[in-house]
Amino acid sequence: MDYKENGFVISTNGNVKTLVSYEGVETEITIPTGVTAIGSHAFSFCDSLTSITIPGSVTSIGWSAFSFCDSLTSITIPSNVTSIDKEVFQGCNSLTSVTFSENSQLTSIGDYAFSFCDSLTSIVIPDSVTTIGEYVFRGCSSLTSITFGESSRLTSIGWAAFDECSSLTSITIPNGVTTVESHTFANCTSLTSVTIPASVTDIGDFAFFECDSLTSIIIPYSVITIGLEAFGCCSSLTSITFEDASSWYRKVNDSIGLFDIAGIETNVTNALINVIHFTSRYSYCSWYKK
Repeated sequence: MDYKENGFVISTNGNVKTLVSYEGVETEITIPTGVTAIGSHAFSFCDSLTSITIPGSVTSIGWSAFSFCDSLTSITIPSNVTSIDKEVFQGCNSLTSVTFSENSQLTSIGDYAFSFCDSLTSIVIPDSVTTIGEYVFRGCSSLTSITFGESSRLTSIGWAAFDECSSLTSITIPNGVTTVESHTFANCTSLTSVTIPASVTDIGDFAFFECDSLTSIIIPYSVITIGLEAFGCCSSLTSITFEDASSWYRKVNDSIGLFDIAGIETNVTNALINVIHFTSRYSYCSWYKK
């Protein structure tokens, strides 16, 4: 059953109250207490919306709920929200502040959730989050700081999650993450410091591609595969250190198979050779450990 309240269209189904849409004209709004879910596209393209207060009763925010709200400058996510769906704040160009309430129960952030939020400068990810989807912060060109707590439960960061975060200067990947997916930090041209934890076993294709300011990297003992051109075109990278330098093999494989060479055992204690193989454009190199 649907009903209207102060311009809000709300649908009820048992104990679930979903805000379906907003038909009012106010630029600063407060969602009614008792709403438990914000539905898909509920506020998308509300160009004049500058401020919104979400009550503590809300537990989920649906697909593209606030996408392309060009005037929205800040948002506080209540502690009872457990999931943020795909594209929720995508293209909110004026969004400068995202705050997660204390004791957040958030576990997942969906694909493209904050992509192309050009004004977002920093964000603190709650310890409760276990999954960050694909392209979540892609193109957040002003983002300089992403903070994970010491008690972070994060285990998964999706493909290209931080691609084109051109102002990001450092990142410490939480212990518990097992894979740095393809393109995760590609084109982070200001990135100077990366800490990879001992939980990581795989670094994906192009994971740090064109990180022009990265000067050094330590590959932990736990890593057993490094994907195609994972550090390709990192033009400032001069030091690559392997905590376990034994039994590494280099595989050359281009996209059409003309230069395939499988299983060349490689001495990764040679810093110069590492830099050449890792950073050269079109080197077509991937690595694995036996």
